[in-house]
Amino acid sequence: MSAITRIGVLTGGGDAPGLNAVIRAVVKSAWNSGIATLGIEDSFDGLLEAERTHVLTPRDVTGILRLGGTILGTLNTGNPLTSHVNTSEGAHQYADRVMDIFKRLGLEALIAIGGDGTLAIAHEFCLLGMPIVGVPKTIDNDIVGTTNCFGFDTAVSFATDAIDRLHTTAEAHKRILVVEVMGRYAGWIALHAGVAGGADAILIPEIPFEISQVARRLKERDQWGAKFSIVVVAEGAKPVGGAYTVREAARAGYVERLGGVGIVLAEQLEDMAGREARCVVLGHLQRGGGPTAFDRVLATRFGGAAVELIQRGVFGKMVANNPPDIVPIPLADVVGRIKTVPLDSDLIKTARAIGVSLGD
Repeated sequence: MSAITRIGVLTGGGDAPGLNAVIRAVVKSAWNSGIATLGIEDSFDGLLEAERTHVLTPRDVTGILRLGGTILGTLNTGNPLTSHVNTSEGAHQYADRVMDIFKRLGLEALIAIGGDGTLAIAHEFCLLGMPIVGVPKTIDNDIVGTTNCFGFDTAVSFATDAIDRLHTTAEAHKRILVVEVMGRYAGWIALHAGVAGGADAILIPEIPFEISQVARRLKERDQWGAKFSIVVVAEGAKPVGGAYTVREAARAGYVERLGGVGIVLAEQLEDMAGREARCVVLGHLQRGGGPTAFDRVLATRFGGAAVELIQRGVFGKMVANNPPDIVPIPLADVVGRIKTVPLDSDLIKTARAIGVSLGD
């Protein structure tokens, strides 16, 4: 039996299908190894007050495998240890209080489930001496070091289903339908859902687009009798020499919010391609609902692997999917970086081969 007897688990950042599956796996794996698990509410802020924690048993996580969201709650407000909204004294006080509550609760290790922001905070606390294991989470699939993040497959599956449905109305009304998907500065969701959904153009942040090239591709479809088109665009796509379309500028404690590029594209394509165009923004629908079977399995494997690392006394790591294995990689190698779609990826090559416009 492990020398560790009491661990904590928290979820941070935006929600993603599969968070509850990780929590369930952590609790059950720990329980079967004689380790108690303390659930921490609302990310690291839950460690500012001891009352925002509670013991989790297998009974508490029964039935949550299939559920979206997180039973622990989450926050997406930036890194309180490095944010410009904190004075050095304020950040220091925050860190001291979190470390103090961690010790007072008798915790011997912490599992932090989250995206780049949460993992960055986890890394900072690891440097302060907190024994931490990270679990990568994001529908954007942009965390370095892991082939897949749970939530990504669910988001792609939903976006693909939406594109399938939009095909019918696009064809019936002979329209151009522009579908804007999430992903921030990476085009994983757009590329995968676009190919799976049979899009005629896919625009991603990694390849700045020429609107004239997209319009030309759609006009070519008209010439051979296809009187409708589907364009999938990532929220972080931008034109050659242009900037991101920002819905809300960065402010204290929050990063900029991308969005609106689909609406701009629809207006431009209607004029340039000579066909009625509409935009559908899938938004947070991509993050909601229960996880797919793939994400349930991946999240469960991540949770079990995180507990195993704690039992081995391995900290400062993130569990990563390196098929067919789940492996530990240093948090220091993950934070501050973004995994974007390689320009020489097989899926980009396939998209080009089947005639999909990438806007270049």
